[in-house]
Amino acid sequence: MNQRNRIAFGPGAASLILIVVVLSMSVLGILSLMSARGDLSFSMRSTQVIQSVYDLQNCAERTYGELDEILKRCAEKATSEDEYREAIEKTLEYKFSLENGQIFWEETDGVRTLSCAVNLGALSELPRLSWASHSLTSEIGGDMFD
Repeated sequence: MNQRNRIAFGPGAASLILIVVVLSMSVLGILSLMSARGDLSFSMRSTQVIQSVYDLQNCAERTYGELDEILKRCAEKATSEDEYREAIEKTLEYKFSLENGQIFWEETDGVRTLSCAVNLGALSELPRLSWASHSLTSEIGGDMFD
């Protein structure tokens, strides 16, 4: 006797498979949406950080220009290198410091600080200033990721 076991699927089995496929695709779609939303959030935070760093760099370049104007005025009044250095020390504002032929200052936005240093040229030397260093530091606080 040859009896074969046949498995028969009724119309309910096809509906069940369709429901499983639709649910699986829905879950994958939701996961993709959550991933895209996270990527967007990360991109927005990265854009804000980059913008603030460029703003600090812009402030540093403006300060560099102001320093050049200060040095120009000091050079016009000075007749010797010593007079030039003394005039610079007297003229520099509170946010600058002069040490060993370099001028130091900091630009900050509250979270990040850009420490800048420029080399000071001689009285008759042009350019009067040249960049020595930029150093960016950042404090990570609780409100940075809000």
